[in-house]
Amino acid sequence: MATIAFDTLKFVERLIAAGIPEGQAKAEAEALQSVFAEALDSQLATKADILRMDAKLDRMEAKLSGELTLVKWMLALVVAAEVMPLAAKLFQ
Repeated sequence: MATIAFDTLKFVERLIAAGIPEGQAKAEAEALQSVFAEALDSQLATKADILRMDAKLDRMEAKLSGELTLVKWMLALVVAAEVMPLAAKLFQ
């Protein structure tokens, strides 16, 4: 599981230095650490997640490109099959 680097002691010390009571500062640090942990469990993408999605998109792009090439060739054959008889009649 990925983690967010969060120094709770430093956070508490900064809050205390800003005039927040120690108990409240500790409670805020615990709450913030809990939010970070919950966000990682449910919503945030890790670098590995992004790399995995990037690879998946690359594979999909390659597959789609191949399929579009096939469709272009098939369309060209259909057009040629329709045009050839017309051209033959035209030049008779």
